[in-house]
Amino acid sequence: MLSAELKAFYMVARLGSITQAAKKLGLSQPTVTTQIRQLESHYAVELFYRGGRRLTVSDEGAVLLPMVKVLLQQEADIEFHLRNAGQAHGGLRIGATAPYYILDLVKVFRENLPHVDVSVEIGNSQQVLEALEEYRVDLAASSQYLDDGRLTRLLLGSDPLVVAVHRSHPLASRGAVQPADLSGHCLLMREAGSTTRLITETLLAQAGVKAGALLEIGSRESIREAVLRNIGVSIIGRHEVPENPNLRVLSLEGAPQIVEYLYCLKERRQARLPAAFLSLARERTAGVNRPP
Repeated sequence: MLSAELKAFYMVARLGSITQAAKKLGLSQPTVTTQIRQLESHYAVELFYRGGRRLTVSDEGAVLLPMVKVLLQQEADIEFHLRNAGQAHGGLRIGATAPYYILDLVKVFRENLPHVDVSVEIGNSQQVLEALEEYRVDLAASSQYLDDGRLTRLLLGSDPLVVAVHRSHPLASRGAVQPADLSGHCLLMREAGSTTRLITETLLAQAGVKAGALLEIGSRESIREAVLRNIGVSIIGRHEVPENPNLRVLSLEGAPQIVEYLYCLKERRQARLPAAFLSLARERTAGVNRPP
C-alpha cells in the first residue's frame, strides 16, 4: 500500500501534474489523487501546496522526495534481480517505437528461451527512452540517437522516409515528390516526442515549406487509417506503410533514413536476460554494425 502511495507522490512531484502522473503510472486521476491524500492524511503532513491546477512540492515533500527516489530505485533493482535470477523463467520488458525490427528479435529470443515472459511496450522515442531511464523497461528500441555514457547502443537498421497518400490524392500519380510539393497539403503527424515528427519538421523548415493544416495523431496505426480515408498525407518510414490498394508510396527527395537503435543501461547489460537479448541482436545485425 505504502509503495503505491509513494510512487504516486514521486511521479506527481516529478511531473507537477496528477494527469501526467496518472498516465505514466497507468492509473486513473482519482486513484492517484486518493493515494496522495491518504499519504498526507495518515501522517498528517502536507506534501504539496495546491494553487489552482498546479501542484508545488511543499518543504516536507522536498525532504521526502530524494528518500523516495532511493527507495523506488531499490525496489526496481530487487524486481530486476528476481526476474533475472532463475535459469529458466523470468521476464524481459522492452520498449519500442515500432514493431518492425524488434519483433523479429523477440521471435528468435522466445524460441531460445520459451519459458521467459516478454512484454513489448510501444511508444514514441521520448517515451521509450524515459521508460528505460526510469527502469520501467530493460531495453529500448528507439529512432532517437543518444550519445549517453550510461547507455549501451546497438544499431538495428534503417528505413527510408517516404510520403504515403491515398490513391485518389492529387500527388498519387507521382513516383517521387520534393518537400515543396507538400506545400498546402494537410500533413498528418505524430505527437511531440516522435523522432519522425522532428525529422519531418526539420526537413520542411530547411526547404522553406509551409504545409497546410497540421493534424496531430498519436499513433502510426491511426495515421495510416487517416491516410486511407484521404484526410491528409504523411511522411513515414517505408516499413510502416502496409500493402493496400488504396495507398500510394512516393519517394521523398532529400529525406534522410530513419535509423533504429537498441539501448540498454550499462549497469544492467550483463544481467542474464538483457545480455541474452543483446547478444542475439548483435548476431542478427552483425552486417549492419560491421565497421566500414
